[in-house]
Amino acid sequence: MTTTPSPLPPGPARHRSWPWCRQCSGIALDLGSARTRAWTSGRRMILDVPTVTFHGGGAVYPIRRGAIVDTSGTARMLDRLLGHRLPRFGRPLLILTSPVLGGVAYRAEARIAVEVLRPRTVLTIPTARAVASAVDADLARPLLVVDIGAHLTEVALLADGAVVDARHTALGTSDLDRRASPTAPPPPSTHLTDCVVAMVTAMLGQDRSSRTLEALRRGALLAGGGALLPEVSRGLAEQLHAPVQPVPAPHTAAVRGAAKLLRAAHGHPSTAASTDAAHPL
Repeated sequence: MTTTPSPLPPGPARHRSWPWCRQCSGIALDLGSARTRAWTSGRRMILDVPTVTFHGGGAVYPIRRGAIVDTSGTARMLDRLLGHRLPRFGRPLLILTSPVLGGVAYRAEARIAVEVLRPRTVLTIPTARAVASAVDADLARPLLVVDIGAHLTEVALLADGAVVDARHTALGTSDLDRRASPTAPPPPSTHLTDCVVAMVTAMLGQDRSSRTLEALRRGALLAGGGALLPEVSRGLAEQLHAPVQPVPAPHTAAVRGAAKLLRAAHGHPSTAASTDAAHPL
């Protein structure tokens, strides 16, 4: 397991005691196909572990390409990662990032898996919205977010903070290391770039408003491990003829954004649940 220093600033004065309040615990959680990242109230670090558990003597990968394929395995992993870090008494508020096209099926499986953490309320937020929150993006204007993970790449258009269009492909940075044969070269990063460009082009072609074009002119936010590859951001900017801005610490942007919303939702879960950005499972 690795830990990443959290750049989250201390909360407002009126909430100063909350992160250390045993009765007011909270969890921000980003379940990735390759890595799972979590932030819990009372800690100043982001927990970062492989998305793997062990059963019957072998390794089990419970999340694949953005889908929960082994719910009980996901629950075992979460219990091992977070169970001993939670207060014995009290139930946490949990904010969970979700693939933009995960839908009801993803939320249903996630709801079962996170029950091992005894949450009092579970709110989900699209990963793209969490990324925007992490960098305090201006959501008064349309915003394009590209999230290139290890096994899944998503493109989402936000308008007024809500996802109004999205595309995804079951392709990520891990595929750049795969070869069709031991002697074949790995797929070039241009393949990832081409897939993203194709998704943005499709969004432009089907958008009868000017929001996608306005967001593209503004520039896209780039998150996930793919944002750490200079050739990807450079290639996207060249092909889209638009600015592409990798976010700081792009691999943890989603969980940091969820943690910010966790702070805002503390004490007001019903208010957070009524927005487009987060809703109960």
